[in-house]
Amino acid sequence: MKNTISILATLLFVQFANAQEVPEKYRPQFHFTPKAHWMNDPNGMVYYNGTYHLFYQYYPDAKIWGPMHWGHATSKDMVHWNEQPIALYPDSLGYIFSGSAVVDVNNTSGFGKDGKAPLVAIFTHHNPVLEKQNTGRHEYQSIAYSLDEGKTWTKYSGNPVLQNPGISDFRDPKVRWYEPQKKWVMTLATKDRITFYSSPDLKKWTRESEFGADAGAHGGVWECPDLFPLTHNGKQVWVLIVNINPGGPNKGSAGQYFLGDFDGKTFTAYSKETKWLDYGADNYAAVTFSNTGDRMLLMGWMSNWQYANQVPTDPWRSANTISRELALKAVGKELYMTSIPAKELNSIATGGYARQNVKVKSPVDLTPKESNASGLFRLDLQAAAVSDFELVLSNKAGNEVLIGYNKSSNQYYIDRSKSGKTDFEAGFGQKHIAPRLSTDAKLALTLVADVASVELFADGGLTVMTDIFFPDTPMNTLTIKSATGITLEDVRYKVLKPEVE
Repeated sequence: MKNTISILATLLFVQFANAQEVPEKYRPQFHFTPKAHWMNDPNGMVYYNGTYHLFYQYYPDAKIWGPMHWGHATSKDMVHWNEQPIALYPDSLGYIFSGSAVVDVNNTSGFGKDGKAPLVAIFTHHNPVLEKQNTGRHEYQSIAYSLDEGKTWTKYSGNPVLQNPGISDFRDPKVRWYEPQKKWVMTLATKDRITFYSSPDLKKWTRESEFGADAGAHGGVWECPDLFPLTHNGKQVWVLIVNINPGGPNKGSAGQYFLGDFDGKTFTAYSKETKWLDYGADNYAAVTFSNTGDRMLLMGWMSNWQYANQVPTDPWRSANTISRELALKAVGKELYMTSIPAKELNSIATGGYARQNVKVKSPVDLTPKESNASGLFRLDLQAAAVSDFELVLSNKAGNEVLIGYNKSSNQYYIDRSKSGKTDFEAGFGQKHIAPRLSTDAKLALTLVADVASVELFADGGLTVMTDIFFPDTPMNTLTIKSATGITLEDVRYKVLKPEVE
């Protein structure tokens, strides 16, 4: 009897251990995830006194979307993140939806004290009681401030600071200081348009203009906008990011952008064509950090509203992309925004190898010789000429993620149809495609792989793709093949190994 009890106890322990182990196997190692529960849009991202602050849509009572709070995490390098106490809780005015945060260095708001500049959060209150009344006035903008570098927040007694004129989707304020006119500018998503407002003090807002009626993609609601300048050949160019759900290039949610001029009142786009920030399925609500000087650093929510509530992770749901550095690049007469991994990612790069003049036709193994290859890596390669190739990320269970380029269609692709667990949503296990925008004679790409994601940056970041996946065992083998043959002038593989904190 004792032996039987002992055997049963052992079996129960093994089952319990496996139950605990299996869900955590999808936990990213260098992308931010909350310890538990639901997360979506990054918001309120700001750099202050040497620390990056990431706030995010958070529901602390379940791992599906619910009444929104602002979660909070901090980092010195945008790679190692420390989760902090919840920053903003829902109140009588509603849930705390997305927004932004600024350093009010001139104390225009009057919230500063003893010479200390306040951090000011600008966010959408979403009122579920008013929503049921169908007046279209259930979303409005409010503010809060912090005098202890984001540790605690005080909501402004005069909230809301911007009332809703009757637009059902009236949210996600992204605010920045416009120095030429000494005022704050708010970029606000209003149904499938962007409306600009201005303020001298973050409290009183005036409507300036509207953009988007006849520009870009309109397959869904516009959300989480951003407006900021970049410099190209000595000229200031304004970038307007507009996230959209649904209506992305590979279905579901995605981000588009426009380039143009901004005079403090009106944004005038150079082109009304749709340009996509990321052609993959899993980079949504992407916006930039404020207060980073000339560097424009962007992070997105690494999921898609098609399946975000169903992905097989536990006890948390969702991760963010790595931080990306933005710039501009001309291709012929057309100007595009580029996106590449922020240099801070190099802080966890270790080991690996560099190879030159690698000729590929039949599969070539690119896995490091170390027997304990983790599958967490950064791969940089440059090909001598533009030709077909396919990278195969795989494991012992037979799961595969295919990342490649098809010359006849001039398209990059990521295929996750055999990537592991895909049955939680009918459209998850598919192949995603993206155009090659570069006209260079050589082909170059960077691939960043974590436990459950790949991020592809092709041709200096002209074409970007982000996809998540859920393998049965770690994806720790990498090979490359080419039906037509390709010569890799340079291949650099770096193992990414974050330190355990």
